[in-house]
Amino acid sequence: MSEKIYEKIRREYGTSDRERDKNEKTPDDIERFDDIRYGDDAFFNVLDVYRPRNCHGKKLPVIVSVHGGAFVYGSKEVYQYYCMKLAQRGYAVVNFSYRLAPEFKFPAALYDMKEVYEWILYNKDEYEFDIENTFAVGDSAGANLLGIYAGIASSEDASREFGIVHPSEVKIKGIALNCGKFVLEKFDELNEDKLYECIFEDGGTRAEFDKANVVRYVTSNYPNTFVMTCLGDFLKEQPKYLVPKLEEEKVNFEYRIYGDDDNPLWHVFHCHPTLKEAVICNDDECDFFRKCMD
Repeated sequence: MSEKIYEKIRREYGTSDRERDKNEKTPDDIERFDDIRYGDDAFFNVLDVYRPRNCHGKKLPVIVSVHGGAFVYGSKEVYQYYCMKLAQRGYAVVNFSYRLAPEFKFPAALYDMKEVYEWILYNKDEYEFDIENTFAVGDSAGANLLGIYAGIASSEDASREFGIVHPSEVKIKGIALNCGKFVLEKFDELNEDKLYECIFEDGGTRAEFDKANVVRYVTSNYPNTFVMTCLGDFLKEQPKYLVPKLEEEKVNFEYRIYGDDDNPLWHVFHCHPTLKEAVICNDDECDFFRKCMD
């Protein structure tokens, strides 16, 4: 039997991510709380929390990480070292797994995200979360999910469309959309059409693509937004759909393109824990978040 497209992605992406992280370990200055259940699914609905060790008794701003993986791959384990690097910058980081396609079709992950934010609200005291200053990062498919969820959290129309009510006590002050897929369309390269059959209940109809279009959910109430790509990113043209809408709605945003002709970088380069350009990018995003705080 031939390998299915989602199986190929899981195998190839998994090999690459294991190679990237093979020498990584938990930093000595990070305290971690692992494998916490936040929803009904015992396998997918689990999260970790990472905090700097020297911050006991102090509420910290929160970063929620929405992992990428073409909607069919990824987990908190794959993003743990990237997330702990963010925590070292003075944040409590919530790193969660969510339900993947094809086992669970879009928009299942968005409902999981709501559960994560409810968990943050209910556990704010135990983990010393500053829920007045929460932020989020997402890359690739994770940027798509985060971009839509930010719309749900900031627009009653989007909230009604999905039937998702974000807990209003948890203020999403800013988001970073990294190497994101903002607009989906029929596309033969990389067997994306076959992939869409895995992701969507009806295989990727125009109505399903419209529902997954981040641009639709940007309003004047949208959170402060950091958008980034790089010259070597195969999705580097995607911001051209999103940035004009952010401008039109007068959303506070920054747009960065990393890399140069000699070193164009690559898709989701920022997840590499020790790469110099990743450090710069992640510093830029955390600095952007700080400027958005009360």
